[in-house]
Amino acid sequence: MGSWLACAKPLDQTEMAAATRAAAAAQCLHGLARRRAPPHAFHLPRRRTAVRMASTDAPQLGATVDVPGAAGPVRVLAAAGLPEADFRKALDSALFRRWLGSLRAEKGLLASGKLGLRQILIQGVDMFGQRVGFLKFKADIVDEETRAKIPGIVFARGPAVAVLILLESKGQTYAVLTEQARVPIGKFILELPAGMLDDENGDFVGTAVREVEEETGIKLNLEDMVDLTALLDPATGCKMLPSPGGCDEEIGLFLYRGHVDDETIRALQGKETGLRDHGELIKLRVVPYDQLWRSTADSKALSAIALYEMAKKEGVLPPSSGSSSNL
Repeated sequence: MGSWLACAKPLDQTEMAAATRAAAAAQCLHGLARRRAPPHAFHLPRRRTAVRMASTDAPQLGATVDVPGAAGPVRVLAAAGLPEADFRKALDSALFRRWLGSLRAEKGLLASGKLGLRQILIQGVDMFGQRVGFLKFKADIVDEETRAKIPGIVFARGPAVAVLILLESKGQTYAVLTEQARVPIGKFILELPAGMLDDENGDFVGTAVREVEEETGIKLNLEDMVDLTALLDPATGCKMLPSPGGCDEEIGLFLYRGHVDDETIRALQGKETGLRDHGELIKLRVVPYDQLWRSTADSKALSAIALYEMAKKEGVLPPSSGSSSNL
């Protein structure tokens, strides 16, 4: 910097005077700019300001629910931007009532009195036609002794079913899978035929049979269905829980065994099925059963294999009827 100053050419009197006038003018303009409002303020529409003030002053949607085991009525709030109609539907939904019921159960979170429910925030609602299909909320649950919060983010989607279909043909056993696009993981995946319960009656067997027919075209007999999850200890709830840290989903896993000819196996391979008007783009894949455990990352399939193999090992699996499947 010293060398730069040394090399700089000195200004003569005329240049000095011009520089002084320019500096004075700049200082005057700077003072004027400071007294004026920021330029961008003149570009904000009045209605935009009014909307912001209204949203700030608007009361938050809320309600209270009685939860046995809680210290008192629990406040339920709606997240900012959630329509009131969706909020009301969420409160009345089977998903929300079922979750509250689990808190009240004998082994529910609030049963011992060690945990307390402070508040619930409804964050999102996805409708399936006229009913609530998915529900996202956050529950403030605390340890009453330490006051530490328990992770309470909930994606509620309710109970579901899946079926391990084993078809025997000429001494070889095959498993029937569906190949579907799964947006959450960004991939196509091989899965057991499965579906959600769309009513509150808890008809797992009937739903399983219906879902298999919709996804594969195979008509199963109710009497040939084996409930694999029913073989679990009753303390488990006799359902498979794929992701209890964030989702309430519980799945009933069923087994179906049948006999078919080779032509049927060939007809199933690559068959396009599913309810296209419901966004189901499904292809069937038939995999030798002894290769199934290495052919998919589907938790339903892997869990069904484990239950099936252990049931056989323990000798608690009902004998196969040996019936043929109807396609």
